[in-house]
Amino acid sequence: MNRTTYIVAIFPIIFLIILLSINVSLYGDDSLGGANQLALILAGAVAGIIGIKSGTNWKSIIEGISNSIKSVTPSIIILLLIGSLAGTWLISGIVPAMIYYGLQILNSEIFLFATAIITTIVSIATGSSWSTIATIGVALLGIGQALGLGVGMIGGAIISGAYFGDKMSPLSDTTNLAPAMAGTDLFNHIKYMMYTTIPSFFITLILFLVLGFQSDVSSAQNIDELLLVLSTSFNITPWLFLVPIMVILLIIKKVPAIPSLLIGTLLGGFFAVIFQPNIILEITESNHMNFSNSYQAVINSMCTETNISTQNEDLNSLLSTGGMYGMLNTIWLIVCAMIFGGIMEVTGLLRRISEPIINLAKTNGSLVATTAGTCIFFNITASDQYISIVVPGRMFIDSYKEKGLAPENLSRTLEDSGTVTSVLIPWNTCGATQSAVLGVATFTYLPYCFFNLISPIMTIVYAYLGIKIKKLTRK
Repeated sequence: MNRTTYIVAIFPIIFLIILLSINVSLYGDDSLGGANQLALILAGAVAGIIGIKSGTNWKSIIEGISNSIKSVTPSIIILLLIGSLAGTWLISGIVPAMIYYGLQILNSEIFLFATAIITTIVSIATGSSWSTIATIGVALLGIGQALGLGVGMIGGAIISGAYFGDKMSPLSDTTNLAPAMAGTDLFNHIKYMMYTTIPSFFITLILFLVLGFQSDVSSAQNIDELLLVLSTSFNITPWLFLVPIMVILLIIKKVPAIPSLLIGTLLGGFFAVIFQPNIILEITESNHMNFSNSYQAVINSMCTETNISTQNEDLNSLLSTGGMYGMLNTIWLIVCAMIFGGIMEVTGLLRRISEPIINLAKTNGSLVATTAGTCIFFNITASDQYISIVVPGRMFIDSYKEKGLAPENLSRTLEDSGTVTSVLIPWNTCGATQSAVLGVATFTYLPYCFFNLISPIMTIVYAYLGIKIKKLTRK
């Protein structure tokens, strides 16, 4: 049992918060370019020193770091594939086609509302908020910018819809993980989660509708001009939608995200050669098509920065991607975050910090509020949404049983607080990833992630008011 005093145990977190605050004040958005990564490593070093003085040996610390980084290996691979997919989907004309047709269907007043609905549908079908944001989300961001809306609002609508759909999908990994940790079954969990999740999303949709009608879109581009530039720069055809449809079908068929994204990336490259020979020639600065320059253009789009030049300067900013290279900074941040989280966990400091929190839970309302707060705490400190579900699930399962509460209460709280708030933390794997994929700073989209902000509040309010608090059935 860890005998470290509470003040000493929480010191690495205080130290981290101080460093992060200094970095934000000095570097602003550029703090993610290295300063925050070093802050996480230095805070991890402080936690390691405390752990060693408390009896944790160096070998255990290294193993803890290794296991922590190992847990995000799939996420790192997915990030690299998302970078490469963005590249081939750009040069193949898939993303430009989405923007082209989207501009003809959507208008600025209903765009945020419609965006949340669209990403919800795709996310429920795929069970993946990450895949939804990396594909449909990127296209919607481009459409919204062309309509003159702020990137923060657009990002908030994309993320709100994607995370609502992720929570309600039986294909989602976190939706399966939460009931497993709480001791209930998947469909009871989803059914019981509807009581808090649907009202939260309904409020979110109303807010986006109001925001859309009140937004200043004076910066909106001439839509006809944008459509003309897109149609002359790319071969725009509905056939391009076969690739995203294929990826969505693969995920619906429960093909794992990594092979699905790889197939989507390769198909994007294949379609680029077929439909966009002019783009291939522009990228390689060649005069005629052959295997060599086709291969080079596709590989370059997957690996490095790609920019498509058009007659419209504002449109050019939408037609660029960083490929795998553009994801390396985010991967760096995730690895450093997992170093800090791994040291905090293996030294027992996280559990030591949690002990008095559990003791605060005296009523049903305070128990749910404490669980929600703990989930958010682990999202901030351990930097991973899975840890924010697994650790609090283990911590509180007995407390819920002692109060005669059904496990659905715990599983619902884990999702309402752990899953959805992960994307709001810049150094969390989810926050870092979605910020990189969309190219929007976490704190820029955070105020507009209405669903993610409302969900933990809703579950706490339900608990204090005694609404839909299921009791254990005694056999």
